[in-house]
Amino acid sequence: MSSNERRTPRDATSLAPGQMDASGLCIGCGACMAQSDAGAMRLDCYGQFKPTTSRNPRGFAQLCPFSPDAWNEDDIARERFASVRHRDPYIGRYEAAYVGYVRERSFRINGSSGGMASWTAAALLEENLVDGVAHVVPRCEDSKPLFHYRISRTAEDIRAGAKSRYYPVELSGVIDEMRRRPGRYAVVGIPCFIKALHLLCRQDPLLRERLAFTLGLFCGHMKSARFVESIAWQLGERIEAVADIDFRLKDTRRPANWYTAHLVLKDGSTRSRDWWHLADGDWGAGFFQNAACNFCDDVVAETADISFGDAWVEPYASDGRGTNVVVVRSPQLRRLVDRARNEGRLELQEVDSAFVVRTQAAGFRQRREGLAFRLSLPRPGVTPKKRVAPQRTGYARRVAIYWLRSLVSAQSHRVFRLAKILNWPAVYIRWASTMLALYQGVTYSRGWIGKLVCRIWPETAGSGKPSSDDEPGA
Repeated sequence: MSSNERRTPRDATSLAPGQMDASGLCIGCGACMAQSDAGAMRLDCYGQFKPTTSRNPRGFAQLCPFSPDAWNEDDIARERFASVRHRDPYIGRYEAAYVGYVRERSFRINGSSGGMASWTAAALLEENLVDGVAHVVPRCEDSKPLFHYRISRTAEDIRAGAKSRYYPVELSGVIDEMRRRPGRYAVVGIPCFIKALHLLCRQDPLLRERLAFTLGLFCGHMKSARFVESIAWQLGERIEAVADIDFRLKDTRRPANWYTAHLVLKDGSTRSRDWWHLADGDWGAGFFQNAACNFCDDVVAETADISFGDAWVEPYASDGRGTNVVVVRSPQLRRLVDRARNEGRLELQEVDSAFVVRTQAAGFRQRREGLAFRLSLPRPGVTPKKRVAPQRTGYARRVAIYWLRSLVSAQSHRVFRLAKILNWPAVYIRWASTMLALYQGVTYSRGWIGKLVCRIWPETAGSGKPSSDDEPGA
């Protein structure tokens, strides 16, 4: 890790959203448009949210979560969680960590994992600790995009919005509502979105007063809207026919990491396929990944008051009912969680930071060793400033894996767009199938490519499948 020294901000006019976008560092969170009176967020030709503005938003250089001039996660956590009990170089500052699930009501069965994210959001409302929770929900029928942020004000509405959404969303609308409507709010989001909110709060006293809690979600990377379209293509449908999608249809008879994509069509019929039968279903390969995700070093939402992930270690990964790993940083939320544990409403066991890191081992490889490699490569535009030092080390095979992921994530957007222009889905699907075979041969030693790779790098033949590299987080 590099020094956590706080940086001196540059001139606020020296960095603009267009520069970050052109440098592949815009994640599309919408925080900058919440600071602009002359812009909005729009989906671009690749299905990713980008800002459209004729003016440089106020304080943009210190606001964008990928800006080299903004506080990093250590800076924010140091200010927010100065007195917590534990510090860890991978998961940051925290009060306590747990593994388990929700026992009460239907939170666990209706969630993608153990139900803890929805339970916590609902508990904040039921305990009158907040007046509203901003989270991602499906849009109304025939509306685009398929998902968006909404502020829910009842526990019932929270439960209706459960499940993972591997789809682009942005925050500008709910930030505007929090400013316009007095109250105390919680926001559920991925690490960079939570970071952006705290950076925005540093500039906006009103929002700082109203943002009571942040609930983070462990993250592998952000997908573009084209991922849903690709699934629809591979199931013989067009995106115009899709009414809803469940990215992780839960089946308690199967391991939790056996994902099934489930489409609901506008005529009421359904289509399903397991992810491993999709040409782009290997998460670790990086299909449709936002370019900014290549320069993220936060797996577990280190700036959130509480954060949630999947327990991708045995025996939890094989439990189809779903199991969460939870990192609590707010003492108030720790008291809330511990009281529910004592009352039998939550089934949680306290764990140490090493356990949390093991559950996300692939994600930390990608955002430590992999990030160090990517930072060492020459690139145009804005230079990211991360907590990981640029370095070209490690097995040649691991370097090949990181290079392939970057290639797949960049080219999948372009090849899909070409296939869409040509109205010829097979162009993308065949390309994706070829790249998947190449990636899995290098990464997992599969097929004739895997045999060739093991001949080239015999010293790594026994380590061709790093644990859970195909899980969200790889």
